[in-house]
Amino acid sequence: MTFDSKTRRTLCAAMLIGASLFAPGAQAQAPAKWPEKPLRIVVAGPAGGSADVIARVVADGLSREIGQPVIVDPKPGAAGVLAVNELSQAPHDGHTLLVGVNSLVSEIPHIVHLKVDMATEIKPVAELARGGLVMVGTPSLPARNFGELMTWVKAQPGKVNYASYTAGTVSHVLGLQLNKAAGIDMAHVGYKGSTPALTDVMGGHVQLMFDGMATSLPLIKAGKLKAFAVSAPKRSPMLPDVPTFTELGYPQLEAIGWMGLWVKPDVPAPVQARLREAVLKVLAQPAVRERIEGTGLESGQPRSPEQMSKSLQSDYARMGEVLRSINFKPE
Repeated sequence: MTFDSKTRRTLCAAMLIGASLFAPGAQAQAPAKWPEKPLRIVVAGPAGGSADVIARVVADGLSREIGQPVIVDPKPGAAGVLAVNELSQAPHDGHTLLVGVNSLVSEIPHIVHLKVDMATEIKPVAELARGGLVMVGTPSLPARNFGELMTWVKAQPGKVNYASYTAGTVSHVLGLQLNKAAGIDMAHVGYKGSTPALTDVMGGHVQLMFDGMATSLPLIKAGKLKAFAVSAPKRSPMLPDVPTFTELGYPQLEAIGWMGLWVKPDVPAPVQARLREAVLKVLAQPAVRERIEGTGLESGQPRSPEQMSKSLQSDYARMGEVLRSINFKPE
């Protein structure tokens, strides 16, 4: 069979196009223009929660930066797994993002039996906010400060309870570490979220809790909780009179959690870079930093995705070691 010159040119062009589509890395090519449509941020947490609040602060600035609407879509439940699944099922074009805490990778795999590897399912692009936990207690406690609290707890071995927002998280582990370091015997009570745990602490059903600053701060300010210490490396400007555990002689209780913006790992690298650049510009704005700090958190650090991934691996290993030491079993 023979073809005229025009047909041969057409066939050659078609073959070249076809070859380019199946060439290695072709599917990872960035779109000609990003973003081409509104972005959607899936939030690993409930509406009104700290992740949702931070996501909306960032979304407002990001929308102005990229010239497209940014929709925030909370997906609570299953320790963040539902939100991760939502992201996993989205196209890898960089128009669907995730906002969630680092525990999605460093803690949740130790707590829940998962069918997926969270460390390979999502990739951090930028750190949005960070903060330590605060040790809070029911207002009726006789202790006025951490030293008096330890004296009171030691006088009642096995009779003092502390709550965590989820068993197996840093909220649980900090109590275990304090028991060992201070020679006390607090019993752990695990909850499904901060709200029910804090309700019981305020009501005196559980005496103490290690909680995130964003959820406890309004209650501390309102006098509904007492604050004894924070796990951050330095005092919170929102609670300047509350010492750090390191100041009190317990450096092993220093712990920081961070909120990140995550994508599917197969989102084209140029899109990830463009997204990161836009988010860092938003976080650098004084008004945005002020709104984040108003929640009790600090604005995120400009760590690279590689640095964040490395810290996640380290935190995952550390949490696993502590939980294995108490024979903790995932659900």
